[in-house]
Amino acid sequence: MKTLITGASGFVGSAVLRVLLKKGFQIRSLLRSSSNSENLSGLNVEIVHGDLRDPASLDNALKGCDSLFHVAADYRLWAKNTNEIYQSNVDGTINIMRAAQRQKISKIVYTSSVATLGINRDETPADENTPVTFSDMIGDYKKSKFLAEEKVKKMIQEDSLPATIVNPSAPIGPRDIKPTPTGRIICQAASGKVPAFVDTGLNIVHVDDVAQGHLLAMEKGEIGERYILGGDDMTLKAIINYLCISENIDPPKIKLPHNLILPIAWIMECIAVITQNEPRATVDGVKMSKKIMYFSSKKAKTKLGYHSRPAIEGLKDAVDWFNREKYQ
Repeated sequence: MKTLITGASGFVGSAVLRVLLKKGFQIRSLLRSSSNSENLSGLNVEIVHGDLRDPASLDNALKGCDSLFHVAADYRLWAKNTNEIYQSNVDGTINIMRAAQRQKISKIVYTSSVATLGINRDETPADENTPVTFSDMIGDYKKSKFLAEEKVKKMIQEDSLPATIVNPSAPIGPRDIKPTPTGRIICQAASGKVPAFVDTGLNIVHVDDVAQGHLLAMEKGEIGERYILGGDDMTLKAIINYLCISENIDPPKIKLPHNLILPIAWIMECIAVITQNEPRATVDGVKMSKKIMYFSSKKAKTKLGYHSRPAIEGLKDAVDWFNREKYQ
């Protein structure tokens, strides 16, 4: 089977790419001319240049393919021009899905996020059916992913788009070259640069398990269904403590209230507008941390045969990779 992967040069996409290569897929990767192709180095991949925001380039990328993994996303919690996030995540998704229909692609796996899902106020793990509305979305990344997923659902229902949706939680592991917001926390904690923490929790999963979940969704996922691809629920304190101890660093003991960090994050964002450097703390990130993001992967395990390793293995692999690549 020949498949197109969008975002194959990125963190999750490069993991999906490796899983598919081992399975014997013929891979074509859609790559912007400005993209860092480090994660594709030495792999048997056909590269076509194009842009999700350029519909004309997408038909050519999909021509001759049987399937599509749309993994690419603009995963930023801050951007000077927030329109860029919507153009990539919403408009880009619509463009690639329409191109897939024109090219008669037989099966699509669309990578959404747990960011689009509801959460339970009692901090118990949420699932695919936990109620949620657009007004629950905090920040442009979450809003854009919610809108994109809604567009995909509508195309499935009204246009018979042959798509299955997967919702990864917070992937961690090797090849996080940017790094992602979660990867940045890991990198900073393992370097002793996190002096304090806030009271929050998230679901951590090894990126290679997320990649395997994508393959399972292609093979066994039902059209129109969505599946959470998660791992273990962990508090931020527990994550930071593990990372610090593994690197022989004293863990931070100061817990900061969210309302104290908000004005600091606002100041950092103001400075970022001037320096053009992404702030270490963002207003949206602080607001998100007020919510405990715990999720259940029971549906994926039951319906797809999905499995995830202990989260600490992902943390270890992430730290080992960051150390090897000399990230600070």
